[in-house]
Amino acid sequence: MELINKDYKNWLIELKSKIRSSQIKAAIAVNSELIAFYWELGKSISEKESVWGSKLIEKVAQDLKEEFPEMKGLSRRNLFNCKQFYKFYASDLVQQAVALLEQQASLKLQKTSIQLLNKTQQLLIQVPWGHNILIFTKSKDTNEAVFYIQQTIENNWSRDILDLQIKTKLYERQGKSITNFKNTLPEPFSDLAIQTLKDPYVFDFLTLDTKYRERDIESQLVQHITKFLLELGKGFAFVGQQYHLVIAENDYYIDLLFYHTRLKCYIVVELKNTKFIPEFAGKLNFYLSAVDSLVKQDDDNPTIGILLCKDKSNLEAEFALRDISKPIGISELKLTENLPDNLKSSLPTIEEIEQELKRLDA
Repeated sequence: MELINKDYKNWLIELKSKIRSSQIKAAIAVNSELIAFYWELGKSISEKESVWGSKLIEKVAQDLKEEFPEMKGLSRRNLFNCKQFYKFYASDLVQQAVALLEQQASLKLQKTSIQLLNKTQQLLIQVPWGHNILIFTKSKDTNEAVFYIQQTIENNWSRDILDLQIKTKLYERQGKSITNFKNTLPEPFSDLAIQTLKDPYVFDFLTLDTKYRERDIESQLVQHITKFLLELGKGFAFVGQQYHLVIAENDYYIDLLFYHTRLKCYIVVELKNTKFIPEFAGKLNFYLSAVDSLVKQDDDNPTIGILLCKDKSNLEAEFALRDISKPIGISELKLTENLPDNLKSSLPTIEEIEQELKRLDA
């Protein structure tokens, strides 16, 4: 016991010294240094807790608070987060590194394992601590966590948007749409297009509560359209709603037309408030041919179609797309199913969303 007390005191002195150092003071203002410090703190706590027991965090939190009463980030809760932060990533990274080293005990391979650790840590320091906590506490494994970190960096998500994407299981939905892209688009364009689509698309209206029922329906629609465009993902530029095409002196109207700034192509979105039937794919294929001939420029990539239905059979969707020459993805759309009946009536229908998009465009 005496030895443990002495070791603990020495360790505590070491921690205090690190916190006092100019490097850690700078960490308060610089996110990357702060995350790096929390990583080292979590690593140290994890190692010492296996020796001194589960009450270590409570003890060290009290001692650090006495020494640094004005400093945030040293609470019992945050020290626990630091430990979980380190353990969540380190265990998986160590396993990967060990697997590499077992293949060949060479200097080159050792450098590869070190690079693996550094690469992940470099991602971690690019997002704020609050985002990191949300990601490692809600993700099932490091692959999912790294996905949300990369998406956060790429899309500059706020914590609220990140939370929404995690709740709607974006990781599980990304790239899951039924498509014929492999047969109709060249690589690597086809792979990028596949990852752009989701299944299902979730139009989540769960933020509505009693106070919203008395508000003007128009303001509700504007809020929902923001979520609609967010759900489509980064890169979608809205071109028009009920986009007019004249073919053989007949009028045709595309539900929603977008231009995707990354894929460099037009995207036709057709909304069907019913279960998928094969005829939908045939009509969408017709629209894609029309856009390719009448709208698309020579330097644009082939136009892509997205069909959003209330329900679908994956097998029927695959059969419907098998011999279609144009790139089409078929996904389900999910509206809120968990609201009370008295609230559901106040939510916008697909037709109302289309009408509001048309009003905004005008």
